[in-house]
Amino acid sequence: MTSLHSKVLSLIALPVILFGSAACTPLAETETGNASSSISATAEAPAPAPAPAEADGPAEAPEPAGPAAAGTALEQLETLPIKGRAPKTGYDRDQFGPAWADIDHNGCDTRNDILARDLTAVVYKDGTKECVVASGSFADPYTGTTISFVRGNETSTAVQIDHVVALSDAWQKGAQQLSAEDRRQLANDPLNLMAADGPANGAKSDSDAASWLPPNKAFRCGYVATQTAVKAKYSLWMTQAEHDAIASVLSTCPDQPVPAGAGLPPAVAVAGADAGAEDVAADPAAGVGSAPVYANCTAVKAAGAAPIRPGDPGWDPKFDGDGDGEGCTS
Repeated sequence: MTSLHSKVLSLIALPVILFGSAACTPLAETETGNASSSISATAEAPAPAPAPAEADGPAEAPEPAGPAAAGTALEQLETLPIKGRAPKTGYDRDQFGPAWADIDHNGCDTRNDILARDLTAVVYKDGTKECVVASGSFADPYTGTTISFVRGNETSTAVQIDHVVALSDAWQKGAQQLSAEDRRQLANDPLNLMAADGPANGAKSDSDAASWLPPNKAFRCGYVATQTAVKAKYSLWMTQAEHDAIASVLSTCPDQPVPAGAGLPPAVAVAGADAGAEDVAADPAAGVGSAPVYANCTAVKAAGAAPIRPGDPGWDPKFDGDGDGEGCTS
């Protein structure tokens, strides 16, 4: 009986042992397989590339650019001092004298002088002795477009006269220390004046080269060269950002020359002259014959010169309050 009982128990236990072994075997094989795969992946992974051998010495620095060529805008740029912008306190357009004064005493105001210089196919207003520009064609350097200029209340602003170095910018970078006469010269110096597209001139406002450059990239070298020349001529300075912006532009045209007419302003040039020459240069009418200088319309009328027009001896734009080309008519 006992033997029969033991055999029954053995028959019951045998499947459990068989199935239990089968269930455990795959688990062992899987773990082994994973381990083998991991080892194989580790063995087959490419070795990291060896670090490059160190050079015998330090890397060669780029060869420095040579000194700026003589007579170039880059050379002139190197002479300008770099300082921070001074406060705008006290700035007013009147600090630079009457707008568009006739500083060359040719009988024409500066605005019309520049229009006549920069426009082609110029037509003058009748009765103004070829002073007041009535119309013309203008190839705008700021935008690269061509504008038909026609004088009129609603059309004249299409072409404006820009101060290449804005007067407000000049005021904050040294012009406060200039004499009133030097500021007047700066505001009317043909070197610092250029006919320009009205909207482009408005966008520029009183910006320096760090914050505005002409949209026409082909003109940028000439533009910043002129700004540099004006600041050198009138002993003005630049901010670091402005200097760097101009240097960046000129690096693309290192042979850009200093513009013509970039000499010393009259008052500065006189300082090194002898006493006799200084006395002559101090007279605003020197070298202009007997051209009269009228303080106001009362003086014009007293001299029997009214009405006075552009081109007449003693003409000044202040006499033409209504802009009709005739002054002291009332």
